[in-house]
Amino acid sequence: MATRLLGLVRERVFAHFFGLGLEADAFRAALKIPNVLRNLLGEGTLSASFIPVYAQMLERGETDAARRLAGAVVSFLLLVASVASVAGILLAPAITRVVAFGFGEEARALTASLVRILFPMSGILILSAWCLGVLNTNRRFFVTYAAPALWNVAQIATLVTLGGVLFGADLVRALAWGALAGTVLQLIVQLPSTVRFTGRVQWTLNRNVVGFRKVVRAWLPVIAGAGALQISSLVDLQLAALLGQGAVANLGYAQLIGILPVSLFGISVAAASLPELSRDAITASPSAIQDRLSKSIRRVWFFVLPSAAAFVAISPAIVGLILQSGAFDESSTQAVAVVLMGIGVGLPAAALIKLLASGHYAFGDTTTPVRISFVSITISAVGAYVLMQQLGVLGIALGGAIGAYANALLNLVALRRRIGSILSSVTLRYSAIAMLGAAAAGLAARAVMPLVSGLPVWLGGLVVMAVFGVVYLSIVAIGKHPDARFGRTTPE
Repeated sequence: MATRLLGLVRERVFAHFFGLGLEADAFRAALKIPNVLRNLLGEGTLSASFIPVYAQMLERGETDAARRLAGAVVSFLLLVASVASVAGILLAPAITRVVAFGFGEEARALTASLVRILFPMSGILILSAWCLGVLNTNRRFFVTYAAPALWNVAQIATLVTLGGVLFGADLVRALAWGALAGTVLQLIVQLPSTVRFTGRVQWTLNRNVVGFRKVVRAWLPVIAGAGALQISSLVDLQLAALLGQGAVANLGYAQLIGILPVSLFGISVAAASLPELSRDAITASPSAIQDRLSKSIRRVWFFVLPSAAAFVAISPAIVGLILQSGAFDESSTQAVAVVLMGIGVGLPAAALIKLLASGHYAFGDTTTPVRISFVSITISAVGAYVLMQQLGVLGIALGGAIGAYANALLNLVALRRRIGSILSSVTLRYSAIAMLGAAAAGLAARAVMPLVSGLPVWLGGLVVMAVFGVVYLSIVAIGKHPDARFGRTTPE
């Protein structure tokens, strides 16, 4: 939460200086391109293959072997990240021409210069993913998910310090250097805690280290799946670039707000669950895994269903509260709010994808989520292209929502075949209570919006959000939802 809230501050400062202008489009595109490498080789893919093997070694008491495996994995990652980063810097203009072909010449040239600065960031973040895998397996979560706060702080500091001195392209290039510096800090703060568990890192490229081949064999299918996801992400960027100036930035702002509940309540629950599911896979019965997944889904939906309702019902208040300032005016708020509504439609499904995939990863199955992702991404891309013809950027968001529901549904079906149903009647009952509360809160907050139109946008947004929160929490408390009983034992 600390990291994501600072991310919202970063976005507000960014919006203040760049709005929906050319520099905002260029930075969004440039950040997306090296992030492809990070997402292919980093946190999500590495965790899926490394954590189950590493966790099971520790569970069996094979501490020395686990440390040797950690050393072999980080040595391999360092080699891959270095080669890929150099290649990205050298090929920046060609990569930009392919990915952002819809940009004009000025925007494309600026994007290429930013890619050169930002590409090494992906290599550093891949090493951060190794730290995350080690620490999460040893049940240490705070440092790994708080460390990215430094990435946000570095960018905020860059803009606040230089925003009155530099302008336009010069300022956005300085921001890119700030983002790179923040990534270095993010890695540095994780290393001491990581080394306490791995001991002195045993650098080696020996493929015969116990568990290494198993990690790589499991990793390759996940990389393929992540590659499909990144292709989908780049397709979204390409489609938005075809819609004219501001469309890429518009989609980027909406996605960054939309990812907040997914990260806080979807990815966080999945990250905490994967090591335990991996242990369950060798020590517990299928019913124990069913129970853990069911409770996790209930917990995710307790937070995500109201988030989705808020995005659909009161998106102008949310966007105005977070972003409206300086170059980001009321018309920008309305444009981004429409896209955020589309993201809200798909949010309940999108928040479950990582958790459901973890159910397969715990059994060492990294291919099923990959096959599912290829199907859902194809659905998403086709839907986005068709819908954008009439709905513009909103159509791209709705295409993503359709793909998310396809992904979640197919994962649920595959897990049912493996371990039986994971949506217990208890989980469905409590999720229905959360859905009722979310709908009522959305209607109440929507009714309040015209009443606060005369207030400053930030104050009106706070009032609307407060009404939404009070109504939702009241209803789930009356319904005795377990996750509303903070600080007490939660009966099932």
